[in-house]
Amino acid sequence: QVHLRESGGASVQPGGSVRLSCEASGRSNMYYCLGWFRQAPGKEREGIAAIDSDGGTTYADSVKGRFTISKDNAKHTLYLQMNNVKPEDTAMYYCAAEFGYGNSWCVVRQVLDFSYEGQGTQVTVSS
Repeated sequence: QVHLRESGGASVQPGGSVRLSCEASGRSNMYYCLGWFRQAPGKEREGIAAIDSDGGTTYADSVKGRFTISKDNAKHTLYLQMNNVKPEDTAMYYCAAEFGYGNSWCVVRQVLDFSYEGQGTQVTVSS
């Protein structure tokens, strides 16, 4: 069992930056598949980033080049650095985790199928 708790959500102007954090507890091993997805009002969930046990990363086209996923294994914390944000990035952001699969499976298109997710943190981009 793993528990995930996001933080860092904020209101930010277009072009600005925000960093989200996700603290994992209940299972000490951070060497599994982690990711972020988001959901905007009236829209479907969108997987946006994934990081595997070796630190390999994949991104959705909508955020590639602007967002960076990373993790600190010692702190059991996952991060999402969001730069050059746009109004269309406004959404609730969730972290997610899965284990039991190899790194070849741990890619962004799988994030919505992860077994564990947090409660979310809101990011609003507006001027």
